[in-house]
Amino acid sequence: MENKKLKIGNVPNLRFKEFQGEWESKTLGDCSSSLDYGMNAAATIFDGENKYIRITDIDESSSEYKSNSPVSPDGELLDKYLVQENDILFARTGASTGKTYLYNFNDGKLYFAGFLIRARIKKKYNAHFIFAQTQTIIYNKWVKLMSMRSGQPGINSQEYASFQFKVPSVEEQNQISAFLSLINERITTQNKIIENLKTQILGLQEKIFRQKIKLKDRNNKEFPLWDYKNGGELFDSISNKNHNSDLPILAITQEQGAVPRDLIDYQITVTDRSIETYKVVEIGDFIISLRSFQGGLEYSNYKGICSPAYIVLKSKVEIEPNFYKYYFKTSDYIKLLNKKLEGIRDGKMISYTYFSEISVPFPPLEEQKQIASFFSLIDQKVQTEKQILEKLEKQKRYLLQQMFI
Repeated sequence: MENKKLKIGNVPNLRFKEFQGEWESKTLGDCSSSLDYGMNAAATIFDGENKYIRITDIDESSSEYKSNSPVSPDGELLDKYLVQENDILFARTGASTGKTYLYNFNDGKLYFAGFLIRARIKKKYNAHFIFAQTQTIIYNKWVKLMSMRSGQPGINSQEYASFQFKVPSVEEQNQISAFLSLINERITTQNKIIENLKTQILGLQEKIFRQKIKLKDRNNKEFPLWDYKNGGELFDSISNKNHNSDLPILAITQEQGAVPRDLIDYQITVTDRSIETYKVVEIGDFIISLRSFQGGLEYSNYKGICSPAYIVLKSKVEIEPNFYKYYFKTSDYIKLLNKKLEGIRDGKMISYTYFSEISVPFPPLEEQKQIASFFSLIDQKVQTEKQILEKLEKQKRYLLQQMFI
């Protein structure tokens, strides 16, 4: 493949050198024998053979079918709703409008749901090449423009049929598709590496925090069985509002903990008057968020201020904060939080009183540090693998931009 800039003609900037000539302008409708709506049926328990693919079953980042929890369609199973080789599915409504999926034989017998549109690509075109068009910046801009309508966003079959792109000879389509498949395989492998690491972390956390794995001290002796204390014995609720509003405002997230809002896509605005009521958060503090019962307590690596709606926890005895950073995210602790929600309407957060009553481990400080250091090393490994994934995805975006017109 050679990279050469061309001033005229309908050809890409990056091209395999054995191909010449301009690309033809086509629409999705030109390349499809039909664009069809899926079946309007509810999902039911998986019957072991017939799978049901809905918008939510298509992974946002990889565009692959999420097969970990399959369901079956409830109702008459008609062949016209089966997804086959060379079929591309398009999400037609909601926030995921534009999301796509290319059928993979390994996904098995799939029926597609009503909020999806199936484009059956003609055999004279390479379906992988057409699908790659839906991964481009041009396509994303088209979706955004086309779905701008009052109420909920959406694109119907006729509108999808009008999506226009450039197409080379089938031989060049095949070559481009084969090249992109190699990159996609590498990205898929990288995603699996990350998921396997996450699974290992969860398994190790369960064994270590349940003391099925025992660590040894500096004298090579096993640490004693852990003491347990109530949350209120280890942490105070702090409401320090002594700030001049020049600290960063922290968003409290389940994925990243407490993080400055300007580092993430956060749309809520704050008035100068309301910011005066915000609480100071120090590095090492914990926050009881509105959804703690779903994802545990959040840890702060930053100094900043947060909404008074949150409860800020500061340790009242000497601890290793990172030990509790990992413990407060375990399934065992989240279950304990949920028990404290009995009789409380979903959506209300855990109060400090409820938090104070929950028993938490209090191992020797040396052991806390060992455990925290161990999980921090694995976390660093996960972050390194994520950086590799980001580079691969960036490379793919660049190639798509250069290879397609």
